[in-house]
Amino acid sequence: MTFRTKYAYIGSRTVVIVILMAFASLFVAPALMARPGEKILNRPYADMKKWHLGFSVGLCMQDLKFTHNGFTTDDGQQWFVETPSLSPGINVQVLADLRLHKYINLRFTPGMSFCFNSAVMREWNTGLTVRQELKNVYVITPLDLKISGDRYHNSRPYVTVGAMGAFDVGRKGNDYIQFKTADAYLSVGFGCDFYLPFFKFIPEIKFCFGLSDILNHNRPDLEDDPEKFKITQSLSKVKSNMFMLTFYFE
Repeated sequence: MTFRTKYAYIGSRTVVIVILMAFASLFVAPALMARPGEKILNRPYADMKKWHLGFSVGLCMQDLKFTHNGFTTDDGQQWFVETPSLSPGINVQVLADLRLHKYINLRFTPGMSFCFNSAVMREWNTGLTVRQELKNVYVITPLDLKISGDRYHNSRPYVTVGAMGAFDVGRKGNDYIQFKTADAYLSVGFGCDFYLPFFKFIPEIKFCFGLSDILNHNRPDLEDDPEKFKITQSLSKVKSNMFMLTFYFE
């Protein structure tokens, strides 16, 4: 089993377990405790606390947008790069939530994201292709405003807006494509608080839009390897977007 396959399998299995546990707590426990015709209100004072702490597990996918500049080598080659498919990765985070207002919270959720992708490099004239596996390990520092609606029984929807820093701590080799260490994102998302008897379960979907060019154009490690450096020369910039499906326990 490869590194990429192993973590995709672990991520899928973890999400299944989390969902089963959450739904069991959400439906089975209240049903056992409630009297006929009685509506149980779980954790009625949870949102009045100044601080909330928690943790999360989830899935992430990184989409890379390559912008080409039309570079042609001395022997007439033109190379183009694309990511033919998106592969799920894993993110693990901790949560610190500060209540600012009845409807507004400030959330800081630092953690780790393990992203997996593939870049396919294709020569325009001959159709020759080269493939590079991209494995990025990010330390992420999301800071979001959580804007919630009114609570309805044991659920409360919300939206988020914020920013996120990402720092790649994985090892860099002399590959065809190499990315910079740091990137910044703007993010929007939505989710729903589900109030269970002993904690809140919060599924959330977030879209993160990269702001900077993450391609490392300065490649002294490839000065003696023009066959690899021509890929970097063919690109003017690379931007990263992320999709995150996260399950918080608060």
